[in-house]
Amino acid sequence: MQIQVNTDNTIQGRQDVVQMVESVVKSKLDAVSQSITRIEVHLQDQNAHKSGPDDKRCMVEARLQGRAPLSATHDADNITSAVSGAVDKLRNVLDTELGKLRQRR
Repeated sequence: MQIQVNTDNTIQGRQDVVQMVESVVKSKLDAVSQSITRIEVHLQDQNAHKSGPDDKRCMVEARLQGRAPLSATHDADNITSAVSGAVDKLRNVLDTELGKLRQRR
């Protein structure tokens, strides 16, 4: 499973953020990783340099082999919470989609 992290130019500490994102993705999606070819994570600070509630957005997209991409988005006060929330939502979407595939077989 390849993990690609994209950030806007307002996200600070790029290398630390990438390591945190990879750690969260690997730990939460490990059980379904054999079905995923690539994960794309997009991080954005909605208010740029101003602070506010739920101003960090994470969009996570999973590319499954031979299937259309699946995605989830989560907004939070900090990047870690946004990533964790988006990956949790994506895991639910993946569980549903992969469960449907198993039922058909």
